[in-house]
Amino acid sequence: MYAAVRVTGLAVLALWSSLAGNDAHRLLSRRWDSLWYARVAEQGYGWEVVLPDGAVHSNLAFFPLLPWLERLGSWLTPLAAPDVGLVVSAVASLAAAWGVFAVAERLYGGAAGVTAVALWAVLPVGIVQSMAYSESLFTALAAWALYALLRERWVAAGLLASLAGLTRPVGMAVTAAVLVGVALTARRERRLTPAMAAGALLSPLGAGAYVVWAGLRAGDPLLGYLRVQEGWGNGFDGGLAFARFIGSLLAGPGFWGGLGLTAVLALLAWLCVRCVRQRQPVVLLVYAGTVVALAVCASGYFGSKPRLLLPAFPLLLPLAVALARWSAARRGLLLAGAGLLSAGYAGLWLNGSGPP
Repeated sequence: MYAAVRVTGLAVLALWSSLAGNDAHRLLSRRWDSLWYARVAEQGYGWEVVLPDGAVHSNLAFFPLLPWLERLGSWLTPLAAPDVGLVVSAVASLAAAWGVFAVAERLYGGAAGVTAVALWAVLPVGIVQSMAYSESLFTALAAWALYALLRERWVAAGLLASLAGLTRPVGMAVTAAVLVGVALTARRERRLTPAMAAGALLSPLGAGAYVVWAGLRAGDPLLGYLRVQEGWGNGFDGGLAFARFIGSLLAGPGFWGGLGLTAVLALLAWLCVRCVRQRQPVVLLVYAGTVVALAVCASGYFGSKPRLLLPAFPLLLPLAVALARWSAARRGLLLAGAGLLSAGYAGLWLNGSGPP
């Protein structure tokens, strides 16, 4: 089912791009962030661009796991780094879909598991799951780390959290889930086992090691990475800049766009409340809440927020459980229609502004 949704999206993108005079393969593998990942894979770290306003865009902002895999794939095969990135994304997206199913099925049953995967696949920005980006790789690691936590496999959860931390800055959401899971279990059982301690210690190692290393390369082991992100205009201001952006849209010609963003934020808030009322395990609430907070409350690149929310799949579980009560035919028609709309949006989006 997941593969069918992705193939449909790619087919629509190929047709749309052909009619628009663009190359779908290039849009998926050689534009936007995919170029930065490929450059790290091919040339290593240390490359930067100075913009006319003096801002410095350094490739130290991009975490290393995807470029490492691209470099390894280029060494083992005749594929170029961007094409290896597409292969990694394709395989990782299947692993992510399996992980989403595993989590949902363990908590709410098989029908809810399949529906959760379908909902994740047909998200409007779901095409990013098929791009040479790191969202699919991160979601796969995060989903299986959460599944390991649900089964109290602490060492596996810690290792997967560490790898997630080498993939994207939002890896701290997985680390937070592991630490909270260990703390709550240790409190309940009134003991801290060696496996719990190992999982807790392993979970922050990936992100911590890279942040310190990147900081050293930038000249400050403690604050260097934050300065790299500042060069990209990224920061955490509690959502103030995003609120001002929406306010400027509502007060100007972009009123309907601002109204749409307001509606999306209201939907996010409603889903968060539904997750709490659904009594999801605390580790899922911590993970999804951290992903949402980091995406919504960051100050940079407002257009990238939808794809930054892609890994927050626990938000889909209340909808998945509700839809799982429908008949298979009715549920299938709804999800098929959503899949076609998602495919159409992908064609429009990637042949337009695309994901910054």
